[in-house]
Amino acid sequence: MISLFQPSVGSAELHMVRDVFEARWLGAGARVELFEQRLSAYIGRPANEVLTVSSCTEGLFQTSAALGLGAGDDVVMPTISFVGAAHAIRSSGARVALCDVDPRTLNPTVEHIEDAITPTTKALLILHYGGDPGSVTEIAQLARNRGLSLVEDAACSLGSFSDGKAAGTFGDVGVWSFDAAKLLTTGDGGMIWCRSEELASKLRQSIRLGVGTSGLQRRSLSSRWWEIDPLMLGRRATMNDVAAAIGLAQLGRLPLFLQRRREIAVAYNRGLAGLPGVTLPERAPSSGALFYYWIQVAPEHRDRLAGHLLDEDIYTNFRYWPLHRTTMYRQDRSFPGADRAAATTLLLPVHQGLSDTDVASVIAAVRAYSFDTC
Repeated sequence: MISLFQPSVGSAELHMVRDVFEARWLGAGARVELFEQRLSAYIGRPANEVLTVSSCTEGLFQTSAALGLGAGDDVVMPTISFVGAAHAIRSSGARVALCDVDPRTLNPTVEHIEDAITPTTKALLILHYGGDPGSVTEIAQLARNRGLSLVEDAACSLGSFSDGKAAGTFGDVGVWSFDAAKLLTTGDGGMIWCRSEELASKLRQSIRLGVGTSGLQRRSLSSRWWEIDPLMLGRRATMNDVAAAIGLAQLGRLPLFLQRRREIAVAYNRGLAGLPGVTLPERAPSSGALFYYWIQVAPEHRDRLAGHLLDEDIYTNFRYWPLHRTTMYRQDRSFPGADRAAATTLLLPVHQGLSDTDVASVIAAVRAYSFDTC
């Protein structure tokens, strides 16, 4: 089976994990600290603005709480988004206010967001679809002009930059994912960046159950370091040294991962160019972290094409199912761009583990499908 996603892990990661085992400390420690330092350098921000967490989803939940979102607040987000982001908003007591997206890029524009803003809107939460930051510069300016917090769901965007600035660092908070399907994986895990050092400090305490430091760290502050005095509600959401060790190895290989994905996108573009019935992505393969590669076909062919490819042992998918079409987040307004995208878009496999033979097989299978029948 040619998979949609596949992690690239091997001897480099095993070597780093072996060092953790030999150190006899598996929890949050020196490797986590080093991983945070190198991640912050990669995105071009000071280390005190960055913290790692147990998952991107947990990072979104923590962020929603830290920003003080609550009952009576609206948070605008695109309907084509990860459901965990919507859950994070709702868990805070705030209302999810969905906006439409462009049917080709699957990202919201400033106009889409403005249409969804209400007098009670407190924040914006945008997804960089497939790693493409889209109109983030303009959206960040809109947030500043309106006095709104901007959270960037940059789960798929490590390696994406716009005007030399890392995706995830345009607003007030950025959250990245390192789960098993991501370009850089730690097995599970995530990262939060905060423009405000005060907010970053608050989150560091929150992810440690509101205590903020471990007993080992408190030994220099008190002769009775086993005593705790939580100052806020929090949850256990820290990364551990095993995950961070894997991440350190992955970060060193990230440029090669990004390059291979671009090569695959170029091959798809060439191999599928001019194929009647298939629309290729607008986005140039050379731009940023290419986490998704998608084609678009007529609605009557999309599901049939997916089934045809599955018969050829090629797994495809569509992400993310529009939230306005779910029971929990259904809203009484139209989302024509998202509906169009959901009916026509199919994600093809694109990961650094694909061989040239795999890529050629995907191209051949798509070309073998008959768009003349239905």
